[in-house]
Amino acid sequence: MDIYLFYGKKKSFRFPVNPEEIHFSRSKGYETVNMLQHGEFDFAQGDKIKEITFSSFFPKEYDPSYCRFRKIPDPMAAVNVLNRFLVSAEPIRLVISHTGINVPVYLITYNSSFRGGEPGDIYFELTFRTWRDAKLQAKSSAGGKAGKTRTDLKTTSKTYVVKSGDSLSKIAKLELGSSAKWNDIYSLNKSVIGGNPNSIKPGQKLVMPS
Repeated sequence: MDIYLFYGKKKSFRFPVNPEEIHFSRSKGYETVNMLQHGEFDFAQGDKIKEITFSSFFPKEYDPSYCRFRKIPDPMAAVNVLNRFLVSAEPIRLVISHTGINVPVYLITYNSSFRGGEPGDIYFELTFRTWRDAKLQAKSSAGGKAGKTRTDLKTTSKTYVVKSGDSLSKIAKLELGSSAKWNDIYSLNKSVIGGNPNSIKPGQKLVMPS
């Protein structure tokens, strides 16, 4: 197994000593919604960003029993490379052979230490987080004409359909947990309700505050 970091224009950094373990952290994203009278519900939101963590050391002297190649980097020079990755705003590519790991990442945590009796060697712990492009999804415009796209920023708001006997304070108590929030509903729906907040009518669809 070999571990590489690729950056810039075909530049690469190879770790001279393999770690004993490599840890991969994966989890599913979710959103918890509290529905009045029904309790909490979890809704899946897709995969979260993955984390990859390992620790090893940069040896001062080459030792064929654990070094992956003969021309190992100077420990301080290697530390400087990692420091540049840590502060860089550009992602780098992490490749770990024989594992299928070949992903763009950010170096988010870097800890180093020195040990007595091992002069010149530098030990380190690294944590990477996988990087994903934050491009907004483009959709075809009305009519489906080629070359015309729009960015879909549409969000879904919770709505309430007015029933007979409802008032804004009653709706606020039911939907928002406090009748005192009736004015928040009115402010969002003034164009629907009109100038009198007491004139709501059955069948009107009101947008609820988030």
